[in-house]
Amino acid sequence: MGPSMDTISALARVTNPLAYALAFREAWALLLRHWPLALAMTRRDLTTRYSGQLVGSLWIIGHPLLQMLLFVFIFGVVFSQRIESSYQLPRDYTVYILSGLVAWLSMLPVLTASCTSIISNATLVKQFTFETEVLPVKDVFTSMVFWLVGVIIIVLYTLVVDLSLPWTYLLLPAVFLMHILMMIGLAWILSSLTVFVRDIKDVTVVLAQIGVYVLPVVYLPDWVPPVFRPFIYANPFSYPIWVYQDVLYFGRIEHPAAWLVSTMLAVVLFAAGHRIFQRLKPFFGSTL
Repeated sequence: MGPSMDTISALARVTNPLAYALAFREAWALLLRHWPLALAMTRRDLTTRYSGQLVGSLWIIGHPLLQMLLFVFIFGVVFSQRIESSYQLPRDYTVYILSGLVAWLSMLPVLTASCTSIISNATLVKQFTFETEVLPVKDVFTSMVFWLVGVIIIVLYTLVVDLSLPWTYLLLPAVFLMHILMMIGLAWILSSLTVFVRDIKDVTVVLAQIGVYVLPVVYLPDWVPPVFRPFIYANPFSYPIWVYQDVLYFGRIEHPAAWLVSTMLAVVLFAAGHRIFQRLKPFFGSTL
């Protein structure tokens, strides 16, 4: 028995490229319209999060810095004797680690915080005059602090070690745009679905904790036994990691396919996230 006409119609609506193009345009317009509000909420969140603490807002820089130093120590110092310079790793191995970490550590807060963006702000969500879409965007903007701190650390370290920066650093604005669109789309999806399936939050936290070990952040895919390599290439988060490594470490387009996949992933997630959020948004109030 073949698929019913209702099933075919539903699949056509889900995969319709025009619908995604319209959703992307609407999501982009919404972002341009409300980014000042999201930025103001981000600033307020960052200043109040560490209020009353001894060093206060310095923890905004301290958290990503300490995390990056920990991984550099473990993989760049403890295991440094096992890693030799080659065409695959032409520069300082520490920069290789940092270039993957700056991508992952700026994704991590989005994966964990966006799940509770809606359910932890039920009062705001129930106000008809408030644009609920801003809440996940605020979480993405907050995570960009990790991105900025990480990039500054890599730039300073590279200048000290190599006395110059690769030309690929000029591509950072394009990578930043790709990154933020991808994260906003993912935040919209996670935040809206978690309203109805609360287990998503716990599953995401577990996956986020092991993510750095199953992504090509501290190792090359060639170091992994062949039987496990397909899992690395099947992981969509591997591709933005490779893009960052091309820009910040290799200084060349070492992974051209990753650029194509990451760009498509950013566009699709941004549009799909907006579509899913708009479909589920009318039911937030009654569910919360």
